[in-house]
Amino acid sequence: MLKLAKTSLLAVAIMATSVVASDILVTVNGKNITKQDAEAFVSASAPNAHFSQLDQTQQNMIKERLIEKALFTELAAKEGIDKKPEFQQNMAKIKEELLVNMWMKEQMDNAVVSDSEAKAFYDKNSKKFMQKDTVHARHILVKTEKEAQAIIDELKGLKGDALKAKFIELAKSKSTGPSGPKGGDLGNFSKGQMVPAFSKAVWALDVGKITEKPVKTQFGYHVIYLEDKSESKTIPYEQVKEKIIASLKQKQFATKIAEVAKELKSKAKIVDLSKETNNSK
Repeated sequence: MLKLAKTSLLAVAIMATSVVASDILVTVNGKNITKQDAEAFVSASAPNAHFSQLDQTQQNMIKERLIEKALFTELAAKEGIDKKPEFQQNMAKIKEELLVNMWMKEQMDNAVVSDSEAKAFYDKNSKKFMQKDTVHARHILVKTEKEAQAIIDELKGLKGDALKAKFIELAKSKSTGPSGPKGGDLGNFSKGQMVPAFSKAVWALDVGKITEKPVKTQFGYHVIYLEDKSESKTIPYEQVKEKIIASLKQKQFATKIAEVAKELKSKAKIVDLSKETNNSK
């Protein structure tokens, strides 16, 4: 029984070691450089990037930088940089910053917002969670009014899927705008996002219809097709719940920090030497 237990413990130890070993990218004079080191290095220069998502060439470049960093660190230590007064002073400052940052993080992590608090905030501030009226439109942009009118004449008489298909075909072959290759698709947008003349024309359309006259803007002449229209509506609570909780936690954190700062100041002996210097002038 004892032998079996020892075997099991050895297996667990080997497994644990292999998991750790799998995180090691390279060793430099016996020092491990891990995937976590690479992730931290990438994150410092590009917060939204991840080492694991980089291609092989980029990953190799990151590894080279980390190898150089390890070697430079080793060289700097050999040359006694860490013994210099300036280094010690900077280390003291870094320690202070780290202490405060870790304390701040702890306070933020301790902030708690219940589902009922978040829901109450949502109900009280429902106007903040309104989704504006939006439309989904396509357009064909050409240089002259004559060209635009010719396209409208070609589309007249078509309805439903036939109209949409023909519009997309003409957009791809005739539109000079950047959306041409996509069949003139402009995606979804709300009022005010387009230039006034274009916006006025598109919002006056019924779904599945085109403008009966060319619409002139500073870009040229447009023929517009309205694919869909959505009226303003309240965004469901579940879709914004996490954002509300994060916002309330941030507010709770800020309030607590302000209270703690006020209390600490009231108990501390603070002498503002700059005021004394100014008063003596």
